[in-house]
Amino acid sequence: MVQQVTEGVNIVVETFYQAVQSNPINGDYLFAYRVTIENLSTMPVQLLSRHWYIFDSNGSHREVEGEGVVGQQPIIEPGSSYQYVSACNLKSDMGKMYGTYNMENLYNKKKFTVQIPEFQLIAPFKDN
Repeated sequence: MVQQVTEGVNIVVETFYQAVQSNPINGDYLFAYRVTIENLSTMPVQLLSRHWYIFDSNGSHREVEGEGVVGQQPIIEPGSSYQYVSACNLKSDMGKMYGTYNMENLYNKKKFTVQIPEFQLIAPFKDN
């Protein structure tokens, strides 16, 4: 689990290797990740968009950008949190991700960027 606070927004990420949906013989590895976004500020905020940087240990990398997360642009009230689960496929048994959320303070309409801390995607058998 990794965690980082930016401008009063706490991001916590947990990862899970998805063995049933993976096929190592074909170079398909699926990792799920659960993100908790906690609003530690005194103002309501809305998540507008995301930008991910995804690195595979085979040397490839890609970027993913889009509106919201899992089809939502959640409004997070002060002291509240929003949690979602998504997934990332890799062609090797190790990789990493990090990124940013573009958010808006709904009180003053100021847009700001929240850092998503780097987290590792490692198949459990790789740790042996």
